[in-house]
Amino acid sequence: MSLLFTPITIRSLEIKNRLWVSPMCMYSCENQDGIVGDWHLVHLGSRAIGGAGLVMAEATAVNPEGRISPWCPGIWSDEQIPGWKKVTDFIRSAGSVSALQLAHAGRKASTYRAWSGSGTVPISDGGWQSYSATDVAFEGYSAPRMLETEEVRELVGDFRAAARRSVAAGFDALEIHAAHGYLIHQFLSPITNQRTDEFGGDLENRARLLLEIVSAVREEIGEDMPLMVRFSATDYVDGGWDQEQTNQVAIWAREAGADLFDISSGGLVTGVKIPSGPGYQVKFSQSAHQATGSNVSAVGQITTARQAEEILQSGQVDVIMAARQFLRDPYFPLRAAHELGDEVSWPVQYERGKFPNA
Repeated sequence: MSLLFTPITIRSLEIKNRLWVSPMCMYSCENQDGIVGDWHLVHLGSRAIGGAGLVMAEATAVNPEGRISPWCPGIWSDEQIPGWKKVTDFIRSAGSVSALQLAHAGRKASTYRAWSGSGTVPISDGGWQSYSATDVAFEGYSAPRMLETEEVRELVGDFRAAARRSVAAGFDALEIHAAHGYLIHQFLSPITNQRTDEFGGDLENRARLLLEIVSAVREEIGEDMPLMVRFSATDYVDGGWDQEQTNQVAIWAREAGADLFDISSGGLVTGVKIPSGPGYQVKFSQSAHQATGSNVSAVGQITTARQAEEILQSGQVDVIMAARQFLRDPYFPLRAAHELGDEVSWPVQYERGKFPNA
């Protein structure tokens, strides 16, 4: 059996393999109420049928202002629980486990989805005033309002309440989104955090919001449910967020109750040069693993079974997350198992297609 199809246990949750669906924004809550429907059921459910060990739903807002766009899903209201429950029930019935990425977009909120416009959605068209650690705009978007200290503290409660609703919705694991230039990343990076209160200044203060969220979510979900954190390992800017800071904050987050670190990069500022290519972010995950001793996942242009297996064989990455490859092929894990010579269970309804020459 390959490492890719060797089960992994995190806290009390056993996951059947190490090829997982990375969260991908769909911008498909057409009523703009954060309630998921048939699109998310089919989109996420098909990846579970395709054999993914874990299927993680997209960045999901912990309050209405946290949405990237008016079309993004939410978990800030009990009315949003039933839609998600249908999704998690189906994923479980297909033999996979489900996770939800809890998120807040900060200064990158209230924007158009790509096929509906560009830039910030005006309030007159269903948008809202964004807010952040800073009052400086992300390039091309309207300027945010800088949060008052007490408002920052209140955000911790929003994440806690979202975690409670996520459990009620049937999710098996949670991830806190602290990457890609969204709100928590905006607090972490010295580029966007010039605050003078307890949430700004040195690294410990800039990490305070994330660490308080991790502690609150862990307290809310108990000791059995896995909790992950997604980091951008670097801003690709001198004097910005970098690998060393990522590793240190990951150590603190582990102490606060996080179990796995999902390492990506970039997203805070535009105009940077990103050395993209197959597996270009794996080194960031390996560094975080070496520093923390915790489980880590690698993501970014991982497109073949052999490539994924070789990354795991390095011994410094525990899980592979794939995004665009799952858009191209919802059944990537079933194909990957065949290519690696692993025997895995197929949905009984699909067994007639298991052997190409049958």
